[in-house]
Amino acid sequence: MPELPEVEVVRRGLAQWVTGREIASAEVLHPRAIRRHVPGADEFTARLKGRTVLSAQRRGKYLWLPLSGADEALMAHLGMSGQLLVVQPDTPLEKHLRVRLRFEDGGPDLRFVDQRTFGHVMLSPLAGGVPAPIAHIAPDPFEAAFDEAEFTRRLRAKRTEIKRALLDQSLISGVGNIYADEALWIARLHWARPTETLTRPKVSELLTAVRTVMGAALEQGGTSFDSLYVDVNGESGYFERSLEVYGRRDLPCSRCGSAIRREAFMNRSSYSCPRCQRRPR
Repeated sequence: MPELPEVEVVRRGLAQWVTGREIASAEVLHPRAIRRHVPGADEFTARLKGRTVLSAQRRGKYLWLPLSGADEALMAHLGMSGQLLVVQPDTPLEKHLRVRLRFEDGGPDLRFVDQRTFGHVMLSPLAGGVPAPIAHIAPDPFEAAFDEAEFTRRLRAKRTEIKRALLDQSLISGVGNIYADEALWIARLHWARPTETLTRPKVSELLTAVRTVMGAALEQGGTSFDSLYVDVNGESGYFERSLEVYGRRDLPCSRCGSAIRREAFMNRSSYSCPRCQRRPR
């Protein structure tokens, strides 16, 4: 699933290509794509017509486009395979096209394409500038609203494994399996380290690692393991080439040479170095 860097790449593309443009029409080609917009497709398309996109915003893994005329936004979650593409209106329709927006200026469409249909779009009121359905999600580590001292306090009080805490979107948003593993490697922490054992300086070091690895991924367009994650122009990221542990089972650690290990974690995988990241007793 796309994590913060991948979603931020898409947000930047949307900010460039759709901000300030008036929506001429909206078309829903698959009802599952708007399943969380309870009033349905007709109401969804009617409310979008004539609205101007004011900006492109993000928190964690969620995107939204604030709209003119009311304090609400078009919100999107990409799920496993969702793509927000900016393409010329005469481009043939994609096989898995779910929602299509056309604009009054006759310029490029905005198309939501989703092969596996786990993603969704919806119209949502804004609460303090954030869509109401995600108002409970914590700020991500790049936001000005992120409070490191409060994060540290809540993290140490969780009394859980550090990786579980990093994936808890009510504690910190935007960090997923890939970048949690990479940040823990940088900070030399095993994923099962109890949060209550972390000192404040160690938490600060971990946050620096999180920002470092996600910032580096952002510069490289994110991580693309297949053709499903792309930016608004349909181009893949290449941070996969820079991964230190994720997906590198049995390959040598670049720091000490030990073989990277893979362990089962929450019905998925966790990758780490057995020497650099010692398992807690």
